[in-house]
Amino acid sequence: MKEIESTRLIQSIAPDTKQRILDTAERLFMERGFSATSLREITAEAKVNLAAVNYHFGSKEALTEAVLTRRLQPLNELRVVELARLSADAGKKGVPIEAILTAFISTAFDLDDAPAAGGGVFMRLLGRAVTEPSEQVKNILQRQYSAMAAAYKLALMRALPNLPEEELVWRMQFLFGAISYTMAGANVMKLVASCELADASDRQAVTQRLVAFLTAGLKAPLPLKAASAQKRRSRK
Repeated sequence: MKEIESTRLIQSIAPDTKQRILDTAERLFMERGFSATSLREITAEAKVNLAAVNYHFGSKEALTEAVLTRRLQPLNELRVVELARLSADAGKKGVPIEAILTAFISTAFDLDDAPAAGGGVFMRLLGRAVTEPSEQVKNILQRQYSAMAAAYKLALMRALPNLPEEELVWRMQFLFGAISYTMAGANVMKLVASCELADASDRQAVTQRLVAFLTAGLKAPLPLKAASAQKRRSRK
């Protein structure tokens, strides 16, 4: 009898239930944080019962991974494809820093502008995930970013042949942080702006400003300690 009731329950779950759970969890995680959002709150907002979440995902941890993976995986795959296209076009010259950064940023803005892909909700969620990660979220991001980050690191090493690898890693850390902060939305600008910024909603203008800022950071002179270490290594 229990098996029959379980089968009926599964069959009663509408085809769009999984999508609704994912969309609701994505929004609530963005608004309240991963740890602060309970499965009870997600099921209440999505108007489903706990059995539906258990059937589709099995646990909150699995749901969290599904929320991040469904948009982050295709985004990072697209970033790698775009970088490969740029590399093929550039040939032996290598891809300029500005083009590398534009490819990385513009693909995220394309996702941000697509209502079917979550609109701006996911990018704000990703900003929260990067700045307030739990150990689980940190591990998910590491898996999702590893291949893409390695590809962009190689491209930047080629574009910056005189920059030590350790220093490039530091600068990529700052780069990802600046981009995540920007993607978190224009509201964060109110912390430092005393007036409305005219171009805050202009994706192209924001991209150009961000690329110019990050390019200058990547090309900046080595800090004193790193420069001294580089000189010692070059003497050996």
